[in-house]
Amino acid sequence: MRENIKLKKQAVSGVIWTFLQQFSIQLINFVVQIILARLLMPEAFGLIAMLSVFISLGQMLMDSGMTSSLIRTKTPDQLDYSTVFVTNLVVSIAVYALVYFSAPLIGKFYNQEILIAILRVYAISFVIRSFVAVHVAKLTKEMNFKLQMKLQVPSTIIGAVVGVCLAYLGYGVWSLVWLNLTQTIVFTLQNWMFIKWKPSFIFNKRRFQYHFNFGYKMTFSGVLDTVYNDAYNIVIGKMFSPATVGFYSQAENLRLFPVKQLSTVMNKVTYPLFSSLKNDDQLKSAYRLSMRLILFAVVPLMLLLIVIAEDLFLLLLGDKWLPSVPYFQILAIASIFRPIGVYNLNILKVKGKSDMFLKLEIIKKIVGVIAIAVTLPFGILPLVYSLTVTSVLFAFLNALYSGKLINYRVSEQIKDIRKIFISGVIAAAIAIIVYNTTNGAGFSSFLSILLITLVFAVAYLFLIAIVDRKILVSIKALIKI
Repeated sequence: MRENIKLKKQAVSGVIWTFLQQFSIQLINFVVQIILARLLMPEAFGLIAMLSVFISLGQMLMDSGMTSSLIRTKTPDQLDYSTVFVTNLVVSIAVYALVYFSAPLIGKFYNQEILIAILRVYAISFVIRSFVAVHVAKLTKEMNFKLQMKLQVPSTIIGAVVGVCLAYLGYGVWSLVWLNLTQTIVFTLQNWMFIKWKPSFIFNKRRFQYHFNFGYKMTFSGVLDTVYNDAYNIVIGKMFSPATVGFYSQAENLRLFPVKQLSTVMNKVTYPLFSSLKNDDQLKSAYRLSMRLILFAVVPLMLLLIVIAEDLFLLLLGDKWLPSVPYFQILAIASIFRPIGVYNLNILKVKGKSDMFLKLEIIKKIVGVIAIAVTLPFGILPLVYSLTVTSVLFAFLNALYSGKLINYRVSEQIKDIRKIFISGVIAAAIAIIVYNTTNGAGFSSFLSILLITLVFAVAYLFLIAIVDRKILVSIKALIKI
């Protein structure tokens, strides 16, 4: 009993500090993105989006899934941490060399010669991040999210200042590159200055095999997921103009912004927490509560954003970004179901089922590629619809696999969350009626957003209080811990 209370306190503390970290960082990034969107043309964002798959792959290969193995290991020691550190450093150098010499081919593929120099500079972050990956894993393992926040916020601010200044001075796409590099450099330096742990620069073959055996399957799964998710950027970048890629990537970034922050907060806390639980009953109970809490926030938030999307883009980014609105509204539906997929995959990781994780990713990606091939001839909008439909399908496919491991069937999961969805949809319908009714009243975008948000919030909370009061009781109980 005492141990359960301790775990709950750790979890609540972790959620609070991780939320503060994510909220602070992403609020800064969000404001910066708005400023940059007004200073830069959509083409600049499109060029970076074209390279996103290569950047993501490089970062993933650098780590090889081994830091996840460190987090799930019950009592990792200096030999474990140092072995993973040395591995990450060596692999990151090899990956950078591969990217450096492949850059001309990538530039030729997109018929954009400027991408060669951009990729070669941007990819330096692979090597820099390898110096800090184990530090972050160690803090996560110890659930020390307070220190992570103190280290990340200053680096985010400094990088933001550099990016905005360069954009203002007319450096275009390079302002986005140096924004990222500056953040990475400053964050790495701070970790080495303020975290007591230092690597021993030793390598143990047995420890490497232990972490690699878990990690390589996770990495391969991540590679499949990254290639698939960024396949839309690749296809759109190849078939359409950089401006079109920019419109799509801005919609994708904004629809992921709120849900990704909430999911990241819960994911960083729940993975080490789930790993520490002793039996499947505890795991199921913790997972069940986590899922309901995150959907309580995500479902109404994304539905509200769908309703106010046009006014929101006009207010924040200006009318040059209005072509992004239809993409955003369609993709926002996928964001609603994102937590279901993410948390169910966490169960597979906690149970050490990296082989099942990989099998599931292969199945999903085959289906996804078929969807891209079928919809591509019909244009970009059907392509976006296919991403949303497959995302919803994949979320419940994840639930099917992981649910078997903790005796939490898909039907049971749907039953636990259906009232949240029903309340959200009804509240959205009420908000749409009010929006259409007041559309001719001459309200500014800001006043319109404020009115619809207020109507939606009141309607949603009223409905939840009627049909699912238990979730409000759960939130109140967690706050009191």
